[in-house]
Amino acid sequence: MGGGSRRCGAWAGRLELVSTGLMSVGLVAGLGGCSGATTEPTPVVTAPAAGVAPPDESDLPAPMGPAFAELPAGETAVIRPGGATTCARGAPFSFFVAKGRADRVVFDFSGGGACWNAQTCAFASYLFSDTVPDAASVKPQGIYDRNNRANPFRDWTHVFVPYCTGDVHWGDNAATYGDVTIQHKGAANVRAVLAWLFAEVKKPERLFVTGCSAGAYGSVVWAPRLRRHYPKVALAQLGDSGAGVITDSFFAESQASWRPQGSYPAWIVGDTPFASLGDIYTRVAAAYPEDTFGQFNMLRDSVQVRFFTAMGGSNADEWSQRMRASSEAIAAAAPNYRYALAAGEEHCILPYDTLYTKQVGGRAVVDWVADLAEGRSASNLRD
Repeated sequence: MGGGSRRCGAWAGRLELVSTGLMSVGLVAGLGGCSGATTEPTPVVTAPAAGVAPPDESDLPAPMGPAFAELPAGETAVIRPGGATTCARGAPFSFFVAKGRADRVVFDFSGGGACWNAQTCAFASYLFSDTVPDAASVKPQGIYDRNNRANPFRDWTHVFVPYCTGDVHWGDNAATYGDVTIQHKGAANVRAVLAWLFAEVKKPERLFVTGCSAGAYGSVVWAPRLRRHYPKVALAQLGDSGAGVITDSFFAESQASWRPQGSYPAWIVGDTPFASLGDIYTRVAAAYPEDTFGQFNMLRDSVQVRFFTAMGGSNADEWSQRMRASSEAIAAAAPNYRYALAAGEEHCILPYDTLYTKQVGGRAVVDWVADLAEGRSASNLRD
């Protein structure tokens, strides 16, 4: 499934395969377009159905990267789109694609902390990632293990959006904190990935939009963009260990630092800005009642508690109480929202093999996740 009209003959980048245990990784160079080209690549535009106006996607860059059909099945390509993409301190951005079935796609946002002021964005800060990790370091565990027959996504195409901008994939700002300037350009990075996906994967039947930690925030904000482009797809979203339990001061301060408004779905937000992550879930779920939205959280997640206290929150007890109250409030307002609240302090489950062993309320988490992804009935789970 590719758009040849936007390339100069064959794809001009390189694909180098590297052994990484149960996965293999390729590197695709996409920084400079085609050698000898004198024009910008032309995006492929899918004609809308009769009588249906196409969504406004003028904010997306021209797609850069190999054609989907050129990606070797079962291998992972590292695509560097260039353009406006960047990491927090200027390092290059890239994204990963593990080719599988073209009719089923996992769109997965990476975690990696956050920064929003001089203290948290300092060079010595341990609170966020400012470079894209080496793809070879990604362990074949959890939903990334294509050899595990229990993995409900083992044969899906997996599009992975790394995170290196400190803005939970929402930002569109270059912020200066004293002597440090941070490129909060998570939204630009996501748009580059979407441009490639929309050009290369035309008609998926199912989309599973997810993310761990900071990626959980990205997954719910960008899921409407995927839904709008693919109006007939069956979509499920699951935020893994990103409950949105934050202080009021953090929400206001981060908004000013990241300027995320451009990543919000304007057709849902309207004139009433989002007030919290719970508000985002409630309004997005209401806008798409046929889709499923959800969250997984540990009851005393040590990483989320650490960030909560860094924002000015008190302790694990307060965080846990507010997390449970938030999940229940969203569920009460949105019939198509599901949650799983598990005993423990671990952070994230989808990237790890605990996905296959963890049970919540007597139900295997992996079966619950599979039901969400496949559009089957799934109940809320609690320990």
